[in-house]
Amino acid sequence: MTHEDYIQAMVADHDRKNLDAIDRALATGRINDEAAQYLKNLYSDGMKWYREMFYFLGRCFGAPKAPVMRYDYASDSAIDEPILISDITPLSPYIVNHRLDADPMRNQFFDVRAGHRVDLAVSSIVTVIVGAQKNINRALDKVTGKYYSKYVDEVADTVYRVIAAHDRPASATAIADKIRAKLMEKYNSTPSEAVLSIIGSGHEKIAVDLVRALDQVKRPRMRLQDVWRAKCLFDLVPQARTFIERVRAMMPDRILSVRDSFYDTDNPRNYRDAKIIIDIGTDGVVIPMEIICQVRTFFDFERRTHDTYELSRETTATKTQSMDRIVADMHAGGVKEYNLLVVRCLEDLFERVGWNILYSHGLNIPMFDGFPKDCTLYYPPKMVDTIMDKLDNAVANELFRLTASPAPLTLAQESEIFRWMARFVLVTAMPYTDENWTVPTDTMGGKLFNFVMKEVQRYYKKPNPQKA
Repeated sequence: MTHEDYIQAMVADHDRKNLDAIDRALATGRINDEAAQYLKNLYSDGMKWYREMFYFLGRCFGAPKAPVMRYDYASDSAIDEPILISDITPLSPYIVNHRLDADPMRNQFFDVRAGHRVDLAVSSIVTVIVGAQKNINRALDKVTGKYYSKYVDEVADTVYRVIAAHDRPASATAIADKIRAKLMEKYNSTPSEAVLSIIGSGHEKIAVDLVRALDQVKRPRMRLQDVWRAKCLFDLVPQARTFIERVRAMMPDRILSVRDSFYDTDNPRNYRDAKIIIDIGTDGVVIPMEIICQVRTFFDFERRTHDTYELSRETTATKTQSMDRIVADMHAGGVKEYNLLVVRCLEDLFERVGWNILYSHGLNIPMFDGFPKDCTLYYPPKMVDTIMDKLDNAVANELFRLTASPAPLTLAQESEIFRWMARFVLVTAMPYTDENWTVPTDTMGGKLFNFVMKEVQRYYKKPNPQKA
């Protein structure tokens, strides 16, 4: 048997074990026919879908820029053991470095050391961690556990909302409670039948509205979208967003969903990343692949606090709220550590902006062509305009001044520079809710960062989580 035949046989045996586990779950009533078929689509032809993942990453990034290495989830680190393409299977994760083309941050941030040695503060290298196929037992636990519970809650909430709009709230509450209890008796992904049987003959006039609303509730099986998954680590947020925009442009018909949470201060765990769900299926079969985009600093910080995060996942329901607070505080530390990197980048830029003004004088060429992109996609234009107006006043009153320019600058030129820098802060930094936190530096970069982020906080009027 050749090495390739051995790999194929090993993966095929793994596929059979997965399908057997799905059949057992169906036979015992743990899932229904719809869920079983969905899972079988995801867990059949493992090598085929893994190759589709590899093909997708190749289209996005091109060839790897370094040897492909095995990855150990237990230690969250690479194993110093290069592997061949032929050794890559759904049975083990790997890690590889690519370069992000069209990177808006490329070659912008560097320090020149002794002997003209250049140290990059931000690189265009993207570290990609390709996870092994999700364990079938864990997938079943999710579909029948937390995904099903969330589905039942949404069904009950939908029933209450529709009936309360036509009837008394007390009646809506009673019916919602009944449907919740009914769905918790046994796995059921056809809620309309159960709801209509419970509401009886007195609610025919709202049955159509009810069925339409319930059809919009995502079924438990459809919430499982990370059987095939990869994580991409970038240095700065705009790099991740450039990658997302590139995927959107390359394959718009393949995107199932996009969620950008880099600015999300409302989620209970203060987690910051972006997520794309791509369809890597063929012949009309939808196979979702989850791509998590995260900044390297946040990932490294989270890795250092891995035990706390794992404890939070295993905690009982009665302790969930307090654990959420602990994890949120942990993630807040990661946000602050990342923002300190943003400030260091600002400080690097401030040393060079004067030269760029001189080089582009009279040529109508931006200081860095296409960088940074406007941030109105993520922040309201009204907020951005307000910050820029206040910044112009601060420059006019000499609260912000450039002292390292190689030639005198006009007020308009100084305003242009500080506006450019403020846009960089807005598109790059992660907002935070700790009103007492400021960057502990008195450099021009630190002062501008604190000015912009305090204005962001003032606009949103976020409460201090320590006081909540």
